[in-house]
Amino acid sequence: MNEATPSPGFPISLDRDEAFMALALQEAEKAYAEDEVPIGAIVVFEPLDRETRRPVAEARVIAQGHNERERRNDPAAHAEFIALEAAARTLNAWRLSDCTLYVTLEPCLMCAGLMQQARIRRCVFGAFDPKAGALGSLYAVHEDKRLNHCFEVRSGVLEEESANLLRAFFAEKRMR
Repeated sequence: MNEATPSPGFPISLDRDEAFMALALQEAEKAYAEDEVPIGAIVVFEPLDRETRRPVAEARVIAQGHNERERRNDPAAHAEFIALEAAARTLNAWRLSDCTLYVTLEPCLMCAGLMQQARIRRCVFGAFDPKAGALGSLYAVHEDKRLNHCFEVRSGVLEEESANLLRAFFAEKRMR
């Protein structure tokens, strides 16, 4: 994937989050084309100066992924999991504290746990998942003070586009 650099700056603007979420939607469309549940994710790397909390480099996409559970026959092949593993390989580090994960559907408990373990800075998601969401719908893993790491969450970014893609996929499945 080409590096993306929507409007740099601090603090992070919703327009910038929308631009990155549009890239995650492109990943979701790839999943749809492969007859996978259309969920896409990207990881954006933006190192910050620890004292000033200001960016020291331009934000760039370092990894992406989309659902591949059917193709791989792997229950862990969620878009977020694939993208976070790729980001760790790219940075040669398991700590992803200078990263934001953009994903089209609210992460499940497994993926939220992986984000917590990877020490991500933030997660931005599109549509809520009332049946399995772990960043606000059913659980709030990101703000559980009993854990050793909490992270920021922004929800509802390109929510309609994300939800519409999922609705279209499942409507098509029901028609077959």
